[in-house]
Amino acid sequence: MLTNKVLRLWRGEVPLFNAFWDWALIGGLAVNVSTTIGFLALVMHDRPIAALIVGYAFSVPYNIFITVAVWRSAARYEGEKRWAIMARVATVIGMIVLSLT
Repeated sequence: MLTNKVLRLWRGEVPLFNAFWDWALIGGLAVNVSTTIGFLALVMHDRPIAALIVGYAFSVPYNIFITVAVWRSAARYEGEKRWAIMARVATVIGMIVLSLT
């Protein structure tokens, strides 16, 4: 069930490795690249309002959600703390960059 997976992710119950690599890195790139392509296509077709909606209304909430999810997963991480810290820093920086571009 997708709903259960999303809830587990939000609560930080997904292992940090999966939250970071699968959801933040791969998922974040997929969401942000696809919304950027949609944004550019709509701008080229002179649809600026629709472009803003596609470009930001989908990607920014995803980026915020994933940043919180990785942060919470990092809090539960039982390995070396430096990995949890690096995952948090990389996710925050990455999602800010992806949200602004």
